[in-house]
Amino acid sequence: MRRVLVIAGSDSSGGAGMQRDLAVLADEAVRVASVVTAITAQSNAKVHGVHVVPQAMLAMQLACALEEPVAAVKIGMLATERCVLTVATSLRAHGTASVILDPVLAASSGRALLEADALDALRLKLCPLATLVTPNVSEAALLLDAPEARTETERAEQAQKLSEQFQTAVLLKGGHTTGKLVVDLLARPGSKIIGFASERVPTTMRGTGCALSSLIAARLAKGSDLAEACKSSKDSVGALLKQQLW
Repeated sequence: MRRVLVIAGSDSSGGAGMQRDLAVLADEAVRVASVVTAITAQSNAKVHGVHVVPQAMLAMQLACALEEPVAAVKIGMLATERCVLTVATSLRAHGTASVILDPVLAASSGRALLEADALDALRLKLCPLATLVTPNVSEAALLLDAPEARTETERAEQAQKLSEQFQTAVLLKGGHTTGKLVVDLLARPGSKIIGFASERVPTTMRGTGCALSSLIAARLAKGSDLAEACKSSKDSVGALLKQQLW
């Protein structure tokens, strides 16, 4: 079985983070390794506290997890500049087939989950290593240091800018927009943007971005191409929401 490495923060509520990643990967027929970057105390309403794993322990976890071949890596919460740099250094040293970076910058409640001085390190050191970066609308704006996109045309422009800037694929998620349809936009350097539309499910749930990026990593690990992995993973998250299996 292909191995997927999940690098993320632990969420005590189970609604997002590492717990959400492991839950959706349980049915994906992949082996899973995990590296915890931070321990959070949070409920569905609020992040009460964050304890960042010491750098030496983070590096040790990464070294152990990467002793065996890894087909794909999903990266979530990184918390600090040191975490970003440690992960980037480790991935450069080992090399992996696919790296899916979900730039977790803030919790749904609004609390920052990445320190402000770590944003440049994320842009310069980690985003260019990724096979795919999966920001939502507000995260895309922060990565570009630009206002949030208001229309689908503006979102497409921002997705393309990020793709060209990092020279990698970008899936700009549409879940934080309004309207009957949720449209995710896949941009790749020098390629036409692909849109994946689905009917908006009338519910709000934490952890959808975590689930999506983990499913994409698993499906790339099993041999899907990028567009197929993005579409099928989006469909799977939508099905879970509709079935209230969240």
